[in-house]
Amino acid sequence: MKNYLELSNCIRFLSIDAVQRAKSGHPGMPMGMADIATVLFQDYINFNPTDPEWSFRDRFVLSNGHGSMLLYSLLHLTGYRKMTLEQIKNFRQLGSITAGHPEYEPEAGIEITTGPLGQGIANAVGMAIAQKNLASKLKLKFCPKVYVFCGDGCLQEGISQEAISLAGHLKLDNLILIYDNNKISIDGSTDLSFSDNTNLRFESVNWNVLNGDGHNFSNIKKNIDKSLKSKKPTLINFKTTIGFGSPNKSSKASSHGSPLGDEEIVKTRAQLKWNHGEFIVPKSLLKIWRGSHKRCMSHYNTTKKYELKIKKFKSENNLSKLFVSIKKDVIKFQDKQATRKSSEVIINYLSKSKAIIGGSADLTGSNLTKGNITSIIDSKNFGGQYIHFGVREHGMAGIMNGIASTNFFKIFSGTFLSFADYMKPSLRLAALMQIDPILVFTHDSIGLGEDGPTHQPIEQINMLRSIPNGNVFRPADLFETALCWEAAINIKNGPSFLCLSRQNLPQISNKIANTKKFHGAYVIDQNDKNNQITIIATGSEVSLALETARLLKENNISSKVVSMPSTSLFEKQPSSFQKNLLKSSLGQVFVIEAGSTMYWNKFTEEGNIFGIDDFGASAPADQVYKKFGLDSKTISKKIMKGIKKK
Repeated sequence: MKNYLELSNCIRFLSIDAVQRAKSGHPGMPMGMADIATVLFQDYINFNPTDPEWSFRDRFVLSNGHGSMLLYSLLHLTGYRKMTLEQIKNFRQLGSITAGHPEYEPEAGIEITTGPLGQGIANAVGMAIAQKNLASKLKLKFCPKVYVFCGDGCLQEGISQEAISLAGHLKLDNLILIYDNNKISIDGSTDLSFSDNTNLRFESVNWNVLNGDGHNFSNIKKNIDKSLKSKKPTLINFKTTIGFGSPNKSSKASSHGSPLGDEEIVKTRAQLKWNHGEFIVPKSLLKIWRGSHKRCMSHYNTTKKYELKIKKFKSENNLSKLFVSIKKDVIKFQDKQATRKSSEVIINYLSKSKAIIGGSADLTGSNLTKGNITSIIDSKNFGGQYIHFGVREHGMAGIMNGIASTNFFKIFSGTFLSFADYMKPSLRLAALMQIDPILVFTHDSIGLGEDGPTHQPIEQINMLRSIPNGNVFRPADLFETALCWEAAINIKNGPSFLCLSRQNLPQISNKIANTKKFHGAYVIDQNDKNNQITIIATGSEVSLALETARLLKENNISSKVVSMPSTSLFEKQPSSFQKNLLKSSLGQVFVIEAGSTMYWNKFTEEGNIFGIDDFGASAPADQVYKKFGLDSKTISKKIMKGIKKK
């Protein structure tokens, strides 16, 4: 018979000791949740530390990521090779994988990056969707579970409501959310700011709700058993004691985010009858922990054969191969067309592959992200290709991260570029994890016109450019859109942001220049071999740059126009390539982009940038552009004046 308390004390004291050695961290949550975690990993979660990335494992997400030592302790105790005792001892130290908050490391058993509260809940919803979708497409008779730990802070964040609402709508019965209801936050009692009826909240969005005692092992098992029978996602509301076992700091905020202190640790060891030194786990208990996955081996051996099914599925649904025919078909297109419409053309091709999933935050008809996809993911059909996320931009981005983290599918979704602000925390985490969701952002400038400044993005594209590992694309026409989509599909180490126009644009790209390799920028027009100046433009302003160049030529000023559909790819090119592309006889570079000018200072001086450092206006697009001086006559006059000054 297992001594669950002794096993859970292994977690408690590894966590206590690691936080104390680091002189920082959060011991209270691991101490309070150790009992539930022990039952889960000993008796329920299907995992195999010798094969951490087994596709059909259950997934464990620590949404309240400040309690990271709980996860690290579990991974060490259960035998994940990368999670050594040295890693535990180096908690929060430079170069360790035991960061202050969990960072995505599948080989070590860390399924997702968490810490910003609520994110893990949304990520888990995405994982659950991906698992259901894969099981349906492969016609499997089983579906792995997703178990999530969360705290009151997670439930206070708005993203959690967005995510749980969609999960309930979809009836994700493979999702189990375990609530660490300890009534304590950093500021003190949750009564200071939190009086929600949490159970009613979850019931109202179609969840199964259970209540339990987080320190009663038989009660923990009873509730998990019930959750496994549910036809809906389940919340288990466990009453727990933060800092469990600490004589003076249990049930107090002082155990939340600070080490217990040497004196209190001695008292806690005595209270819990733990007669072992710092970082010592008795061999008898470690043996039980290291053998906890053996109950899963039959399931593991049975499901490993399905790994070949996944490999075959990915091979048969290779997205990259589709671009040979895509580029061949679109190269002759001549009609004016918004790049959001051009994107839809590409999506229609990509939807032939079952390895892609799309969606939109209730803007399908505006983002044009559905294309001719007819199969919708809902509670009756998890094998579809399109998710109606509803008006849940932040939740959508977090859910996408969860889907992307499974590495089963390529996931994309759409909303307006101005609403990227709602999504920023999840976009940042995608970049931090180097996972590859594709965000389609339409209505990308003042060119959307009458909707006005609330919907006209100004600073957002530069916000996206500022995210490390992010990949920004702003194509000028259909062919450039195809190139940008191709690049985004092939990027595996960061999110991609496709910024697309609402207004119709001419087909202007230099297709020959981009046939061999897409470098993010290229010469779209050059009216003299020894051009005097260079003009950079992106997206809808490329045609404006070409018209400006024409007017300059009439005034005996030769220019080279560079279309830069991806500043991100361009900046990855060798400096020699960049300098050669932008060089001119006068050494002057001008930039035209209908947005904040801040980014472009790296390429030229401030007076040479034609953009908008104010909010837009509600009017027809051509009038708005003229109001802000973004018309060819105004720009050409200013360029000529600037050249004369030189």
